[in-house]
Amino acid sequence: MERQVSNYSEESILNFLGPYKGDGSAVLRSLQLVQELLGYVPDSALDIIAKNCNVSRAEVYGVFTFYSDFRSTPPAKAVVKVCVAEACQASGSASLISELHDKGYDIHKGNIKDDIQMEQTFCLGNCALGPAAMVNGAPIGRATCEKIFASTSAVTA
Repeated sequence: MERQVSNYSEESILNFLGPYKGDGSAVLRSLQLVQELLGYVPDSALDIIAKNCNVSRAEVYGVFTFYSDFRSTPPAKAVVKVCVAEACQASGSASLISELHDKGYDIHKGNIKDDIQMEQTFCLGNCALGPAAMVNGAPIGRATCEKIFASTSAVTA
């Protein structure tokens, strides 16, 4: 019996991962592709990737849990990442996080509120414009609550 992963069948995911069939070194790339396709990596996809790459499920799980960017649940409509690296801390990321917390967003737990998920991350590569944030992959320099919510409103409306 073919498994269903989100709105995709096992067969369609295997077809999507076709170029990496039998390639044990392609576990990381396969996880990335599944997350790009589905928005997250469901537990059942780990078995499909293991089968496709001809490795154990444990090996796929090890790679999946090693990298913090992989998610096991569907993301919110807007995923906000706020940098907490040294340069952004010096530019006020702590007060930005405090403001977000005052508005009911717990950045440390990645909770979803109003279709917005807040996460902290280390270095978005926008150090000169700290504090830096990102909404669904789009960078925000000199981030403020107002700038963040202006960016999220386009996706959550």
